Amino acid sequence: MEATGRSVSSNHTFNSSGDDSQWEVSDNIKLCRFLCYGSEGDKYTAREENHPSMDRVGALLALLQEGQGVLVVEEIKRFAQNGQAVRLDPCIFALALCSQHSEVKTRQAAFNALREVCQEPAHLFSFIQYKKQLKEDMKCGIWGRALRKAVSDWYNGQDALSLAAGVTRCKQREGWSHQDLLRLSHTKPAHEAIALISKYVTKGWKDTQVAYTDKDNSDEVVKVLSYLEVVEKVKHSCDETEVINLIEEHKLEREQLLTDHLKSKSVWRALLKEMPLQSVLKILGKMTAKKVLQPESLETQALCERIQSEAALKKAKVHPFSIQLACENYKRGQGYQGKTKWAADSSILKALDSAFYKSFLNVEPVGKNFVVAVDVSTSLTSVLPGTSVSTAVAAAVIAMVFVKTEANTHVLAYSEGALKLCSVSADMTLAQTTDELVKIPGGSTDCTLPITWATKKGKAVDVFIILTNNPVWTFTASPVETLKKHRQKTGCRSKLVMCGMTSVGHTIADTEDRGLLIISGFDLGAFSVIRNLAQDLM
Repeated sequence: MEATGRSVSSNHTFNSSGDDSQWEVSDNIKLCRFLCYGSEGDKYTAREENHPSMDRVGALLALLQEGQGVLVVEEIKRFAQNGQAVRLDPCIFALALCSQHSEVKTRQAAFNALREVCQEPAHLFSFIQYKKQLKEDMKCGIWGRALRKAVSDWYNGQDALSLAAGVTRCKQREGWSHQDLLRLSHTKPAHEAIALISKYVTKGWKDTQVAYTDKDNSDEVVKVLSYLEVVEKVKHSCDETEVINLIEEHKLEREQLLTDHLKSKSVWRALLKEMPLQSVLKILGKMTAKKVLQPESLETQALCERIQSEAALKKAKVHPFSIQLACENYKRGQGYQGKTKWAADSSILKALDSAFYKSFLNVEPVGKNFVVAVDVSTSLTSVLPGTSVSTAVAAAVIAMVFVKTEANTHVLAYSEGALKLCSVSADMTLAQTTDELVKIPGGSTDCTLPITWATKKGKAVDVFIILTNNPVWTFTASPVETLKKHRQKTGCRSKLVMCGMTSVGHTIADTEDRGLLIISGFDLGAFSVIRNLAQDLM
């Protein structure tokens, strides 16, 4: 979002004469950084939860002061809806802040966007809690007419059966419950199915049964009533077979079960059949350790087929990096706390390997020219923080993502004074790609070498992705100045991502250039950060 009212995604014509004004880190850019990863600064730290707070949103406040609140809300919606945000919390916090702004149009826009940004009950609870926190210093209530209407519209705008599943799966969060929100918002149900759910939430199942038994109910009400009856039945059932049948027939989720139910291996097997694939990948070790998944069992075979099903992978939008993380963690045979241990099942490992290559179809091309440069000056046997993935394998996966999805990607391996163009192709395996990256000998690090190489070769590069393990970045020249020279020679809107894969403390002096970002560590969110930068979205 530009000061003129244009979005930051709007195309700009690059001035090859070296005009620096377009590269200034404006309040618009800072806002987009905050919505993407929770900080207005130029550094994204992998796996770090940046809890939104007033001291992190100076640019957002400045834009509101300038009367750009409606445009701010549009940016919030864009980042929340298009998968551009690493986490939704910053977007929800920003929306809550806009909903309390003094300008009426900004408040209206924020409340009108509530259903689009907060699509799940957990998101709605977070929004209400952020509003409470923001109001505490103001010594006043939060439940004005506008919020009551927005919350009422949220409930009334839901598909009834989906809402029934949502309120039974996520009953409360952040100190708020659905009963609280329906009561405080004075929600008047828009139709009978929503009235049924409202009664169930506020009065309980027995009163709901009494109110709707022997009544001439619509088909929709009958469906919702039957679903709620199933949820209540499973809550009071001690019969393992009955619980399993209810899970399989009505696709119940573990949040709707009792803790005692989850002690059963058979119950877990039933849950795994419909559990979201992303969730399955995270608990493979636990399920193997608990003997829920056993070698050569029918359940294990069925799960392996699902893991490597192109249709299932596409539906879940699983990224190759997620699968590789899951594979390495599973292969490790031990949880990070050291308490849970398992022997990795070879058929599951084989399925994960197959799924890894198929999942590249889920990565949408950006359509830019990339250089992925891997620093080989230090050992690549260390691991990404909080994972079991070596930095060599991680670098290979990153390179493969761009080589397989972007038509014009160059992969380089470099150290002090030495740089090699790697022969990485889209048909290579992960092992082959990893081997290709570590062929040249190490030395000390000069992270500007890849940019200098592209400039001398006359290759117009949209995004340089520099990967390094080195705890100290060294440069023969300023990375910003080196990047500027490349822009001037090629006329390209080149950007630079400096990634310290094992570190959390890297900084580069003089980074008031919006085309340069720093990543500390690497996780799935880092791909979103790179995509947003490449597409000029921040």
